[in-house]
Amino acid sequence: MKRIGVFGGSFNPVHLGHLLVAQAALEELQLDRVFFTPASESPFKPGITLAPAEQRLRLLRAALAGQPQFEIDAQELGRGGVSYSIETVRAYAGRHPAAKLFYLIGADHAQQLPAWRDAPNLAELTEFVVIPRPGQPLAPPPPPFQCRALQGFPLGLSASQIRDRIRNGQPIDWLVPPAVAELIRNNRLYL
Repeated sequence: MKRIGVFGGSFNPVHLGHLLVAQAALEELQLDRVFFTPASESPFKPGITLAPAEQRLRLLRAALAGQPQFEIDAQELGRGGVSYSIETVRAYAGRHPAAKLFYLIGADHAQQLPAWRDAPNLAELTEFVVIPRPGQPLAPPPPPFQCRALQGFPLGLSASQIRDRIRNGQPIDWLVPPAVAELIRNNRLYL
């Protein structure tokens, strides 16, 4: 049975924390592949200005170059509008009917799971893997969700911190892969 990780998020921009999480999930869950699935628009972050989809995809391609165990899936960008995880998970279940699906989410989203669109079906189709934030305790998962905590590489880094550093003229080197930093600088993103 294939084991597939789905890593949804805005990736606005992708950073080393995302990459470390994906690597930890790959190893701990013995995944065959991790799909980075950038959102078109988050239902829980209305009004957040995202870099254009094509730019976020370029940043992901640069960050994941040479890593065959990681793949980009732009299905949510292709659908446009608000991205709902149930649609994405159903698409994976349809493409990989014999696979076990693991959906990676930040600890700050775990308690909101019952409010996600079609939550009961979502809970049946995938197991959630919670990414802890350093120094923050994990709450038990809300029923009917099955969740497990990712153990390795927790890093207190967020895309919003990186965007703030860029706006404030501070360096982002060592927070994002070098190719991503170069693309952000060359395209004047997040200013």
